[in-house]
Amino acid sequence: MKKTYVLDTNVLIHDPESIFHFQDNVVVIPYPVIEELDSLKKVPNGKAYSARRVIRYLNELLNQKTAQKKAYGYEIPLSNKGKIILTGKWFNEEEIQADELILKYFRNVAVSLNGDFPEPIIFVSKDISFRIRVILEGFFAEDYKSDKTQSFQKYGDIQEKIIEIKSVYYLADENEIYKIKDEEKFKVRQKNVLSIAPKTLEQLCAIDALLDTDIDLIVLNGYAGTGKTLLALVTGVFLTIRGFYERVVVLRPVIPIPGTDIGFLPGDIKEKLSPWMQPIYDNLDLISNAFTSLSKKEKKRNKINPEEIVQIQALTFIRGRSLPNSLIIIDEAQNLRPLDIKTIVTRAGEGSKIVFTGDLEQIDTPYLDANSSGLAYLVDRFINETNFCYLNLKETVRSRLADQGVKLL
Repeated sequence: MKKTYVLDTNVLIHDPESIFHFQDNVVVIPYPVIEELDSLKKVPNGKAYSARRVIRYLNELLNQKTAQKKAYGYEIPLSNKGKIILTGKWFNEEEIQADELILKYFRNVAVSLNGDFPEPIIFVSKDISFRIRVILEGFFAEDYKSDKTQSFQKYGDIQEKIIEIKSVYYLADENEIYKIKDEEKFKVRQKNVLSIAPKTLEQLCAIDALLDTDIDLIVLNGYAGTGKTLLALVTGVFLTIRGFYERVVVLRPVIPIPGTDIGFLPGDIKEKLSPWMQPIYDNLDLISNAFTSLSKKEKKRNKINPEEIVQIQALTFIRGRSLPNSLIIIDEAQNLRPLDIKTIVTRAGEGSKIVFTGDLEQIDTPYLDANSSGLAYLVDRFINETNFCYLNLKETVRSRLADQGVKLL
C-alpha cells in the first residue's frame, strides 16, 4: 500500500538523498522547507553543503520533461514508480516561524488535500518534539529510518566463538586472545607502546588492531575513560616514528555539550580551537611524559618528540583535502552524520589509515541518536570489509571515580 510522506527540513539536511529513499511512495516537500533550504545554503557549516545539494536535486527534478504542474504545486514521477511533490506557496504569512508554517502545510496536505494523496499521510522529522506535536494533533509522524542501523550492537566485543563477518575481530579461546583476519587465527601478545601498556583485554585488542598496517579503517566505540583516544594517539605516534606514516592528524568536531555553548572566542584559529582540542592536548601531554621516561637507548631509537608529528585541527576544514601517508584520528565521531563520515573517509590518500573514536551513548547533536549516528552507519557499511576493524571498549580505566560515574550516573 502506497503512503504519503511529508518531509521536514532537518531530514533533507541529515541526508540530501532522502527524497529518493521512500521506495514507490509519494514524497511531499512543502514550500517553507524549500525556503529554509535557501536560507541555509550559505551558512558556514555542513548544513550549507547539504542544503545546496538538495536544491540542485530539486532543480534537476523540476527540469525533467515528466514534471507536471498541478493545482497544489509540481508533481515529478520517479523511475521507482514513486512521486515527489513540491508544493506551491499556499499561505502568505511571513511572520509565522518556519516550524509553524511547515506544520500548517502538513495539516493542509493531511486534511484539505487528503483525497489527492495516498493515505496514511505521515510527517517525517528528526525533531522529536515536532513529531510529538504532530501526533498530539491526531496525525501520523515518524523519524527518518532509511539510515538507521543496530549493527554496532551485534559486533565489536571480544567474541567467544567464530562469527560470520569478514572484517577483523577478536576471539577469546582457552585463556588466549586471537585476532581473526582473513579467516586465519593470530595469537595476540602483550604489547607496550612508548612505555604505555594496555590495562584491559579490550585495550590489548585495540593496540593490536591499531598497530596492524593492513587494517585501513578502525572504529573504537566505548564509554568515557576507556582509553580510545589515548591508544589511537600513542600508536599513531609510534608508527609515525617508525616510518609507517608521515604524520598523525587529529580532527575533532566543534560541538559543545547542549546548553553550555561559550559563544565566539577571541584570537587566531589556534587560540579559538584550543578549548575544543584540550582533551587531545591532555592525551598528548601524557604521551610526552611517557616518552621522556624511556631509556636513552629507546629514545635514540624513537628519535622524534611526539608533539612534533601530531597535527590537531578542527573537522570543519576537511572538505576538499587529501591526506596521504597519514594516520588520521577522528575524535568524538558519534556526533557526525552519515554524510560527514563519507566526506572524511574519502579524504584518505594513498598509504593512510583512519581511526574513528567515539561513544554512541554520548551524542550531543539534537537530530542524531545511536542508531542514526554516522559512526553506527560506518560500522554497518564496513562490517564485511577485510581492511576494517570495529571494537567496543567497556571497561573504564581513567580512575575508580570515572568508572563509578559511568556505572552509576
